[in-house]
Amino acid sequence: MPALSNAVLEQLFTNARTHNAFKPDAIPDATLRQLYELMKWGPTSMNCQPARLVFVGTPAGKALLAPALAPSNLDKTMAAPMTVIVASDSRFYDRLPTLFPAYDARPMFAGNAELAASTAFRNSSLQGAYLILAARALGLDCGPMSGFDAEKINAAFFPDGRYQVNFLCNLGIGDASALYPRGPRLAFDEACRIV
Repeated sequence: MPALSNAVLEQLFTNARTHNAFKPDAIPDATLRQLYELMKWGPTSMNCQPARLVFVGTPAGKALLAPALAPSNLDKTMAAPMTVIVASDSRFYDRLPTLFPAYDARPMFAGNAELAASTAFRNSSLQGAYLILAARALGLDCGPMSGFDAEKINAAFFPDGRYQVNFLCNLGIGDASALYPRGPRLAFDEACRIV
């Protein structure tokens, strides 16, 4: 498989930024479907795919979300064309017989709540990262964030308790004039070692 072009690498990584302000352009439902169709191919352990997404873009949806947001995230989230709630399904293992037919892995998780919770969180985090890369690949900008009251989001959007919010991500066409100066990154030797 050939390496991607520098232009693609720049769009996905080196020139991509975390946006705090977006142009008001709406994101069509077809683009959200395309976004999911890309992100779903990212690998997860045992192909467990625990991420569940709620695309919040309507005034009613934003009104449900608003009380859970930290003050520093409120205005930018209300103004963003779309906010994705990246959640994890606590019973992801119920789908393992279909998603991972190699052997019956369901009992491993069904009988171990701690393993199921850590697996769901880890892999929904991975899937959230794939969502960001897929969004950037489609020409969208992202503003991932924590800064929210998880209990309030879970109560408002997942009242049966099966899904649990992991993080939020604003989506749209970013307003580059509102970007903060880019923060530094650790050098290879500061973050990595080869053994």
